[in-house]
Amino acid sequence: MEKKKMSFPQIFFTILFLAAGVLFLLYGITVLLVNSGSKFFVVWFGLTAASLVLSAASFFRLFSKIPVPVRIICLAVLILCFGFFCFIEARVIKHFHDTPPDHLEYIIVLGAQMHDSGPSLVLKYRLDSAIEYLSANPETICIVSGGQGSNESAPEATGMKKYLTDHGIAEERILTEEKSKNTIENIIFSKEIITSHKEDEPSSEDISSPAIGIVTNNFHLYRALSLAKKQGLSTTYGLSAPSTFHFLPNNMLREFVGVMKDTLLGNMSL
Repeated sequence: MEKKKMSFPQIFFTILFLAAGVLFLLYGITVLLVNSGSKFFVVWFGLTAASLVLSAASFFRLFSKIPVPVRIICLAVLILCFGFFCFIEARVIKHFHDTPPDHLEYIIVLGAQMHDSGPSLVLKYRLDSAIEYLSANPETICIVSGGQGSNESAPEATGMKKYLTDHGIAEERILTEEKSKNTIENIIFSKEIITSHKEDEPSSEDISSPAIGIVTNNFHLYRALSLAKKQGLSTTYGLSAPSTFHFLPNNMLREFVGVMKDTLLGNMSL
């Protein structure tokens, strides 16, 4: 019996899924080697496995064995999921260039991986952006927020404060929050510090709604601001720090997962 030749669509999708699997694998290894403290690189390996399964399914003509109505439903679900993903990412991108007004009462610098040798590149971007703002606004108080991760020798806030003072920011302008393990805790514990600090300042204006800037990388700012507003910090502005372009796909995908998680937990609203 003559073997049926592969059709063009079969060849195209077999190669497409195979190439995607190779790219996902290489990118996942790249993310793994950064040693950021996050296990999110596993997602890229999962995408690698899914792509290879789809490539094999195309090669062996398994798709043709699925009933047409089921294929249509699956395709419709995929399109809807992709559309929702794009909707969330558009909201994230909207905050990529946020710049706060001058003379904020406080800025909160959100923590990230701190190495023994100093801040990771992601965190350095945040701290450098904070230094620029604090230098231009000498009355603003800075809160550095970050606890100690399992792969860190000290709380992130400790290293962040040292970096700021080494770059000319006066120690008395820096408040440290050393308990938080994630972004929602960054916001909650920093809010407690702000409330306590304002109560100790009798001349301060409105304790309930100070003007606050959130300093974090561009891809992270939408979620951070949404979490802050949910916690009652109504007068909140974003200070967008840059990020590394070649790790942006990983950070954007991870941020989508973070937005979904915090929305389902009631920590923020879309």
